Amino acid sequence: MSDSHVAEALSPLGFTTRIERIRQRTEKRIQIVDLTEQVLAAVADSGLRQGLVSIQTHHTTTAIVINEGEPLLHEDFSRLLERWAPRSDAYQHDRWDLRTVNLAPGERVNGDAHARAILLGASETLHVIDRELQLGRWQRILLVELDGPRLREVSIATIGFVGDSASRRTSARLC
Repeated sequence: MSDSHVAEALSPLGFTTRIERIRQRTEKRIQIVDLTEQVLAAVADSGLRQGLVSIQTHHTTTAIVINEGEPLLHEDFSRLLERWAPRSDAYQHDRWDLRTVNLAPGERVNGDAHARAILLGASETLHVIDRELQLGRWQRILLVELDGPRLREVSIATIGFVGDSASRRTSARLC
């Protein structure tokens, strides 16, 4: 499941910024969700010719990574995450008797998910050249769920120039 919200701005010189928020429901505690098609659609909808696209998660127990969309690799990656930050370890974050900030009713024991997210990162930025997202042959844009199942939100920001370079040069001379 996903839905979206869009905000955008366009300058007279053809420079645009557009931010689309998508929601994605995850189904497992650790899950890798391929967002590539949604990002490609956001780039196409933006009309971006040259620029950047930034994909950012809004959660501290998810990550955004670029890698293959191959299921066996995803299983290997899940095992690696368990070795990096074992779920069975004792995390200070999960010590309700010690922790005094950012507490919420019904909070989960999820120190391992936070530790994993710190190691992976919350965003990725890619180039757009001649309206094409610059991904390698096997590269996919992946949301890594580390504490699901949950409803997650991700922003896709496109920043750059729309239209063709000839009209941009003409507009620049007129200013």
